Amino acid sequence: MSAELLINVRPNQTRVAYVEQGVLADLKVEKVKDPTLVGSIYKGKVRRVLPGMQAAFVDIGLARAAFLYVGDVRGDISGTNPTHLFVDEGEEEGERDELLEDHEFETINEETHTNIQDLLTEGQMILVQVAKDPLGTKGARITTHISLPGRNVVYTPLSDHIGISRRIEDEEERGRLKKLVEKVNHEGGVIVRTAGEGVDEESLKSDLDFLNRIWKDVQKSYEKRKTPGLIYADLDVELRAVRDLLHTEVDRIIVDDSAVGKKINSFLSQFMPRFKNKVEIYKEQTPIFDLYDIDLEISRSLGRKIWLKSGGYIVVDEAEALVVIDVNTGRFVGKKDLEDTILKTNLEAVKEIAHQLRIRNCGGIIIVDFIDMEKEIHREKVLTHLEQELRSDRARTTVVSMSELGLVEITRKRTRPSLVATLCDPCPYCEGRGYIKQNQTITNEIFRALEREVERGSKGQQIVVHCHAEIADWIYEQESEGLDFIENRLQRSVAFKIEPNFHKEQHEISTQ
Repeated sequence: MSAELLINVRPNQTRVAYVEQGVLADLKVEKVKDPTLVGSIYKGKVRRVLPGMQAAFVDIGLARAAFLYVGDVRGDISGTNPTHLFVDEGEEEGERDELLEDHEFETINEETHTNIQDLLTEGQMILVQVAKDPLGTKGARITTHISLPGRNVVYTPLSDHIGISRRIEDEEERGRLKKLVEKVNHEGGVIVRTAGEGVDEESLKSDLDFLNRIWKDVQKSYEKRKTPGLIYADLDVELRAVRDLLHTEVDRIIVDDSAVGKKINSFLSQFMPRFKNKVEIYKEQTPIFDLYDIDLEISRSLGRKIWLKSGGYIVVDEAEALVVIDVNTGRFVGKKDLEDTILKTNLEAVKEIAHQLRIRNCGGIIIVDFIDMEKEIHREKVLTHLEQELRSDRARTTVVSMSELGLVEITRKRTRPSLVATLCDPCPYCEGRGYIKQNQTITNEIFRALEREVERGSKGQQIVVHCHAEIADWIYEQESEGLDFIENRLQRSVAFKIEPNFHKEQHEISTQ
């Protein structure tokens, strides 16, 4: 399957699109003023240890303290030598999702029943790495299990675990890679990535030597730094994309900035020389993303409703830690019978859902409400199709079986904000709720507030309602009877004063 990498560079942001057969398959957007922190290594200072949550808040020099869970704390947190982790290689081996897949360490302290207060003390300095960017009101999530990603391997200097990506399925190749790693690696742990399949000893050694040098620099920087702050930052988004997405099926890397093109060429010359001839500098006047209508696809993915080719549609609603997707037949009426129409709509929705999850970078818990299917064989077919579509997703996903109501629960690893969170702000008018109160509802609230004036006993004074123009018009046109009732009850007249700067739901009552 042919593929291309399109890299759009502008002074304020860089966008990378991975295109397969002319269709956008992956998208990365990084703002210059707000780059991702994932993969960056910091010297941190423990500010608070919370035994009740089995977690700690750590100052790493950012505006908000980072969150460190007990499962992400090494047992030898005060030491610098590699520690053996007793991990079943068959269960938890595999490359790190988004380069920081630390799932083989997550439950170490839980299983050994080690408490956070026995591992950390307030004021303690520790070496940490960002595993998840700050999301919403939450600070960054950090880990003490340091991992340094290379082209072919992920180097974990503070463990001695050796693993092979699950996507490398050939047992003979897995055995060969494990022997190579044991031969060239002298300290620390190594996870061979999918890109490492077929790699020779020299390339593997070169990768590990480079990562080992980075680790030594990290250790030196940690010793020199006296206050919490950054020690090591991961590569820029364009180099990360080349490192992670470039493979033999990628026909070309198209860059619309010559300086970035030179940087990529230099990177390829050092680490991936066989791909150097794939870089092309784009000099046309037409924006590079217009080659495959990628901007149109991005706009489509920012919408709530996504239409399917058949006439059906899906609705995507995102919350902070939950994504809900609803499937509907829409204009699609089918040809044979209702069950066949439902099945075809659900199958078409499966492909679009998997596509949207990748483009939008949705994470956390995802609930998909498929149209109810009476036949068990149809439910199994849709579920199998969904699992197949999600296999190409670089993020780690888990699919739970479908309920009788057609609900499917999916968990998807999230390390960075979604596309919507990256490119959009909550609506300042509705404050992110997605709705505002009806005129009738606001009117009733005003009338109830006016009735409370009776209890205050300020008779003989005119009451003034300060409100939005639309609400005043509504009351005079639609609620004159209700207004008369209120004035009779109050035994006073009620006047309305238009406040141009008021929110539609805002109102105040004063007396004159």
